[in-house]
Amino acid sequence: MVKVGLIGIGFMGRGHLDNYIRLEAEGFPVKLVAICDIDKDKFENKFLPGNINVGNKKYDFSKYNLYTDIDEMLENEDLDYVDITLPTYLHAEAAIKALNKGMHVLCEKPMALTVDECKAMIEAAEKNNRKLMIAQCLRFWPEYEYLKECVETNRFGKVLAGYFFRGGGTPKWSYQNWLLQKDKSGGAILDQHIHDVDMINWLFGTPKAVSTIAKNVIPGSGYDIVSTRYIYEDGKVITAEDDWVLNGEYGFSMLYRVNFEKGNVVYEKGTLKVNPNDGKSFTPDLPKENGYYREIKYFINALINDTPIDVASPYSTMETIRIAQAEIESADNGGKFVEL
Repeated sequence: MVKVGLIGIGFMGRGHLDNYIRLEAEGFPVKLVAICDIDKDKFENKFLPGNINVGNKKYDFSKYNLYTDIDEMLENEDLDYVDITLPTYLHAEAAIKALNKGMHVLCEKPMALTVDECKAMIEAAEKNNRKLMIAQCLRFWPEYEYLKECVETNRFGKVLAGYFFRGGGTPKWSYQNWLLQKDKSGGAILDQHIHDVDMINWLFGTPKAVSTIAKNVIPGSGYDIVSTRYIYEDGKVITAEDDWVLNGEYGFSMLYRVNFEKGNVVYEKGTLKVNPNDGKSFTPDLPKENGYYREIKYFINALINDTPIDVASPYSTMETIRIAQAEIESADNGGKFVEL
């Protein structure tokens, strides 16, 4: 039985909590034994809802060992791994502490605020011979996995162009409003746009250069609207955009549109549609589970079977941070091309 401690039960932490409850109910060999959160009110089910439904029900916290101090939990609990769903600026510190205690680490995206912090996390994992995985959930999302397979197999020929977008209302639900503080979240680029930066990295590799225009709307929050062009040697036209000031009744959206030599693949409004140039459109038959469930299950299986973290290796997710930092540098300089 794999024993886990969950650190942080804010918006994303509750999504992870729901999946541990589900996995245990399904008989999967994992047991959530401890939960830590600095805000003890959360243990009384006092939460603010987020922009997507990742876990908003009432929980029975009596079955877990509860902590408000990370060091105390790491000292007292005999855990196989910790699942870190803390604010971004705390990722590196918490991960390194756990790794140095001999625990494996699953950490929410983004990996950290800087490449140097990412390197320190990897060094701690390697020094202690522990596994480290960043929960870049789209790598486990069926619709994005399908796109990855199309790219790698040239099912519809080479990629000509790709467009990626996500956006929604301003995130006002975070503890002490950390999401809207640039020095703690990195703004929309590192918190929300990072999903599509990671997809572009995973699908196409590191671009030769990036050019980003971005705008700050909310004082102190960093960039709230972003549009990036990714330059590749073969000339494919890749763009990703994000906007987290789409308020009112807009809701939340994530989509992609990738054009190949022999067709195009479009994902929007929760539906994947494949449009071959010389045939009828179709919707592929895909797994029903979402990326949150599948990434946790993948990590636990890697621990049980002692297999490498290939889908989301820490080196790959560190490269995602390097690309995002280049985007910020470009935006800071009016969209100038920044080489990678």
